[in-house]
Amino acid sequence: MSDQQPEPFDATGDEFDAIVDAETDRDPDLAVIEAGSRTLRTQAGAPQGDQVPGRPADPEVDKALREVEQELAGRWGETKLEPSVSRIAALMDVLGEPQRAYPSIHITGTNGKTSTARMIEALLGAFELRTGRYTSPHVQSVTERISLDGAPIDPERFIATYQDVKPYVDMVDTAQEYRLSFFEVLTGMAYAAFADAPVDVAVVEVGMGGSWDATNVIDGSVAVVTPIDLDHTDRLGSTAAEIAGEKAGIIKQGATVILAQQPVDAAQVMLKRAVEVDATVAREGMEFGVASREVAVGGQLLTLRGLGGEYEEIFLPLHGAHQAHNAAVALAAVEAFFGIGAEHARTLDAETVRSAFASVVSPGRLEVVRRSPTVVLDAAHNPAGARAAAEAVTESFGFSRLVGVVGASADKDVKAVLEAFEPIFTEIVVTQNSSHRAMDADELAAIAVEVFGDERVVVEPRLDDALEAAITLAEEEAEYSGAGVLVTGSVITVGEARLLLGRD
Repeated sequence: MSDQQPEPFDATGDEFDAIVDAETDRDPDLAVIEAGSRTLRTQAGAPQGDQVPGRPADPEVDKALREVEQELAGRWGETKLEPSVSRIAALMDVLGEPQRAYPSIHITGTNGKTSTARMIEALLGAFELRTGRYTSPHVQSVTERISLDGAPIDPERFIATYQDVKPYVDMVDTAQEYRLSFFEVLTGMAYAAFADAPVDVAVVEVGMGGSWDATNVIDGSVAVVTPIDLDHTDRLGSTAAEIAGEKAGIIKQGATVILAQQPVDAAQVMLKRAVEVDATVAREGMEFGVASREVAVGGQLLTLRGLGGEYEEIFLPLHGAHQAHNAAVALAAVEAFFGIGAEHARTLDAETVRSAFASVVSPGRLEVVRRSPTVVLDAAHNPAGARAAAEAVTESFGFSRLVGVVGASADKDVKAVLEAFEPIFTEIVVTQNSSHRAMDADELAAIAVEVFGDERVVVEPRLDDALEAAITLAEEEAEYSGAGVLVTGSVITVGEARLLLGRD
C-alpha cells in the first residue's frame, strides 16, 4: 500500500470534525417547541425528529462506530486534495459500479446545496420514490451524510457498509499512488448503500467544485447549480467564472440543468457547457422561479412557478429569501426528473408538493434551538452565506438586541463575513471550535475590533464560555424584550454549539 502523501492542497472545505461528547440537559422551553415541530412534520408524512442523530444507545454499537470514525479520520481530511477522480473510479470499478444502479440528481454551487438537496429528497419521497441522499459536511454525526428515505442511515448500517467496502478500499489503496481520502471512502459507501437498499433515485451533493469531485462518477440526469459566489478561491478560482468552470463539470451529455440565479459571467460558463454536451437548461427567473413570498410564523408562504405551472400556498418552515429560491430550484429539479417541462405542460400534484415542502428540515440553517432568550444557529461561513443569513434574521425575527457568537476557520474571508453581520449584531462574542483549522480567538478578535470597535467585542476562546457569555448579554434586556443570540461562522461551530445546547 502506498502511504505517499503529496503536498496538500488546503482547499478550505469544512472537514471531518472531531466527535464532541458534551451533553447537557434540554431547555424546558425547547422541549415544547420540538414536540410541536415533530407533530407538524409527522402530519406531513416526513420522518420525525430533526434529522441529526445522537450517539448510539447501545455501548457496543457506539464503540464500533467510534472505531470506524477513527479509521476514516486517519485518512486525508476534506481539506487535503489531489484533484482527480481516478481513485474513486477505481473503487467503483471493484465494487461493480453501484452508482449505475439508479438515476441521480447531482447538485453543485457555492451556497444552498444541502438545503436544496433536502427539499428535493422530500419532494421525491412524497411521490413515493425511495431516495438516497448524500450531503456534506455533517452537523454532528458522520452518519448524517448518508440518508435513506429521508433519514440518516442507522449506525449499524453505517458500520456494516464500511465493513463491506473496506476490503475493496484496501485493494485500491494498494494499487493507487495515493490512498483514498476520507471523502472518497464515504462517497463509495454512499453509492454502495444506495445500490444495496435499493433506492429509486439518489440526490447527491458535491463535496467541492465538480469536475474532479469524488461524487462525479455518476451521470446525473438532472444537474442542479445553486448560486455561485467566491469561496474556496485558492482551489476553484478567484472569479465566479473560474469557479463556474469547475462546477460545470457535473453537467453530463443530454442532462437537464436547473440553473439558479447566477452572476452573468458564471451563467455564461454554464450555458456554454450545456451547449457542448447538448444539455437542456432551465433558468431561475425565466423558466421557473419564486412568484411571491411572505413571512409566516415559523417560516414563509410561497407561490412557486415551476416548469409546468404555478404552485400556490406552499408553506416552507425555513427562514429567508434564499430558502425560497432554493425551494424553486428544488421544485424545478423534481419536475425535470419526472419529465415536466415547456414541451410537457403539466404540473405535479399540488397537495403532495405542499405536504413535502411543509416537512422540510435543514439543521443548522437559521435553526432555533433555545428560547428565553432565543438562540439561533446558522452555518454561514462565507460572505454570501453571511449576507443571506443577516437579511433573513432581520426579516424573520425582529430582535431588539442580537448577540453574535462567531467561530470561524482561519482560511475563510473572515473580515467580509463579520462585515455582513455588523449591522445586526449589538455585540459579538468571538470564540473558536475544536478543529485544527479554527482561527485563534485572539486573531479573530483583532479582526472583529476593526469591524465592530473594541467596545462591542468579547473574547471567549472556549465555545461553552462564549455561549454562556452571549446568553448572559442577551438576558440583560428586560424579559420578553426580544433579545437573541446567533451562533455562526462555521458548520463545525454550529455542530458543537448544537451539542452543548442539548440538541443531540
